[in-house]
Amino acid sequence: MKTDGIWLWIRIALCFLGRSGRATAALSVMVVTAVAALIFLAALSVGVEDAMLRNTVGLFSGHITVTAPSVSDRPEGLRIPDVSAVLERIWVNGALSASDHFRPVVLCGIDSDKERAHTALKHKIIAGRYPLDSRDETLISRDLTRDLDVGMGDTVQFEAPSVHPPIRLRVVGIYQTGLDALDRGIAFCPLACIPARTGKRTDAVFLNTGVDTEAVIEAYRRQLPGTVHIEAWYDQMPDLRQLIDLEAVSMALVIFIVFAVVAIGVACSFVIFIIRNMREYGIMKAMGVSATEMAGLIVIKVVLMNLFACGLGTLIGIAGTLAVAHTGGIDLGAFTSHNRYFTVSGVIYPRLTVFSLLAPPVTALVFGLMSAIWPAVMVSRKRVAEILRMI
Repeated sequence: MKTDGIWLWIRIALCFLGRSGRATAALSVMVVTAVAALIFLAALSVGVEDAMLRNTVGLFSGHITVTAPSVSDRPEGLRIPDVSAVLERIWVNGALSASDHFRPVVLCGIDSDKERAHTALKHKIIAGRYPLDSRDETLISRDLTRDLDVGMGDTVQFEAPSVHPPIRLRVVGIYQTGLDALDRGIAFCPLACIPARTGKRTDAVFLNTGVDTEAVIEAYRRQLPGTVHIEAWYDQMPDLRQLIDLEAVSMALVIFIVFAVVAIGVACSFVIFIIRNMREYGIMKAMGVSATEMAGLIVIKVVLMNLFACGLGTLIGIAGTLAVAHTGGIDLGAFTSHNRYFTVSGVIYPRLTVFSLLAPPVTALVFGLMSAIWPAVMVSRKRVAEILRMI
């Protein structure tokens, strides 16, 4: 097909599509529906990943953990763009005791105001509150209250080889997360309760939604000394990383399978249209239109229809995603109440990414081109005499 005549063939293709208006509309609706639905589903899949991160790393641990070489050192410059909060914590291994009961724990010194503002642990406090910064108070899990046989207002004693004398703390809060790592072995107290130069210092770094964790880690490695240890959430929870990767692969497979089926439907429908309009194609061949130009006409028809349908489907998918995201999301709490990756909330907020926005329409266009091969070959291989005998 000559380049200078491409616009002529586009106009002819538009005439063919317009003449078969109802059939073109039916095929377009199929592609529009598939593109819009898959954009929404892909955005919903991203929303599920965001929810799992909010309910795990957002609960307490943070996206990145920065460990100082000693308790007296604190890395500088952790607050960079895309970082929403940096929470200082000091950890001391020891044991809690009350009366005749004794349990090994890790006492974590925290800034209660910052923890309340930036973590979701506050939603898992079933009684009481966070310890106040100026008082010898503690927040412990319900499992520890049972093991130590204590309740709200009772006093527990923390002992450790590096802590002299032992720290006496009053229980002012009880929490339950459903995660053994938090419920079985951690008690919280104000930073001021931890003796100077005792324990291990870490900073929990929380990132804004959608920020690439690896990019932030690379920025830290360029500016922090080599003695500082940096660990990402996926190093601490490899099972969650694998679950998120598996969901991404599953979404890609769904997009591939759906558009493979749609492409077959489009190809079959175009073959039917060609057979129905074989008279016009025969006349064009008799007028001297080459097989290549005839095949190019079929491809242009399929591409034009898919471009229009993909554009409309993308707009509908974006509108639907934004509408759901800004009206409270989708509450799946009834199906996630016993899932440890949804310990805080089961609400899903779909979020558009480059993949969720471009993968469905691009895949639709690729399969649309593939669907044009069969009808294009069928028309180009027909001889004029065969077509005229069919009329």
